[in-house]
Amino acid sequence: MNDLTLMWKNLFRKKTRAILLLISIMIAFFIYAALFTMNGALNAGVQSAKANRLVTVNSINFTVSLPFAYYNRVKSVEGVVDAAHASWFGGYYKEPVNQFQTFATDPEAYLNVYPELITSPEERAAFINTRDCLAVGRELATMNQISLGDRIPVMSNIFSKQDGSRSWEFEVCAIMDYEPETGRDVPANFALMHYDYYNEALAFNRDMLGWIVILTEDVSVNDAVSRTIDEMFANSPYETETSTEAAFGEAFLSQLGNIGLMLSLVVGAAFVTILMIVGTTMVLAINERIKEIAVFKTLGFPAPRIFRMVMGESLLLCFFGGFLGIAAAQGAITLINPVMKNVLGELSISWDAMGYGALLMLGLSLITGLLPAFSAMNVRIVTAFGKH
Repeated sequence: MNDLTLMWKNLFRKKTRAILLLISIMIAFFIYAALFTMNGALNAGVQSAKANRLVTVNSINFTVSLPFAYYNRVKSVEGVVDAAHASWFGGYYKEPVNQFQTFATDPEAYLNVYPELITSPEERAAFINTRDCLAVGRELATMNQISLGDRIPVMSNIFSKQDGSRSWEFEVCAIMDYEPETGRDVPANFALMHYDYYNEALAFNRDMLGWIVILTEDVSVNDAVSRTIDEMFANSPYETETSTEAAFGEAFLSQLGNIGLMLSLVVGAAFVTILMIVGTTMVLAINERIKEIAVFKTLGFPAPRIFRMVMGESLLLCFFGGFLGIAAAQGAITLINPVMKNVLGELSISWDAMGYGALLMLGLSLITGLLPAFSAMNVRIVTAFGKH
């Protein structure tokens, strides 16, 4: 019988206790993996933001519109290479629960400012030249079984037309995707429509836009361009705030709360609880086996081997429970993917999540196993057999 077999048998000598410990560790790593994955999906756009791309929004909040006239004035600022405007349409397809993220924009300008967003030359030309064309991201099209040439309605739960309708009819003439190198990990889970087609039918908020995306000559001119734009509209009814694309993405996410802090607090609380449970249980388990450890020493087991065996039990417990938790999280994510795919794209446990998870398992096993292992290693045979 080798040491691994001994460790496994010792770990499960009290099956109920071992199973409860495994479930506790599994729950902690389930929470960790699920939150890590959600956080990564929410921050994918921030992480892929270009350094020389700025975003101008209303200084009150990015949900407050700006006059369309601002667009041409921003384009004329020194240091601006190109600019595109965008307006949040939101919308849903078929059912209100089926969110269909849609933005109204100038197609050619938008594709110039976002060169990583690609489609075929024919589809690009069709999108630019067809007023009622809808360019749909590949993930969004796949999720809703939409193909090129389909004619579909997109309903708004915010805006209405002058005739009272809330439905805009489109022909899908382009399927968009992100260029693999520059847009990796960012799902193309949105659609783009012509601003003019959207704006001319609006019952309210006409000739207004949501934000302006700016491509600068170089990162070094970002600050100067930002100051010039904001000073240009200072003391006007619609003052602006210009920041980097990454900062804009973070501001958008902040509306949902500090996801990173929530992740740290929830995972931290789970692990502190598990640490106390596992650590206390390991100490009690070793105390129950004092005489057995003394027998091992009598049979010639050296102290370092005893130490390795007890540490091995802790490692087996933490890694087995940890990977079970990550596997359970992947299963749960697979189940919710059909619901969340439109918003966050295809979710999956990343290699980063598994790598950091393995480090957490190692840390947890060391913290909970070192004290019992040292205690076992230092058991004195005479003292152990003297206990009743």
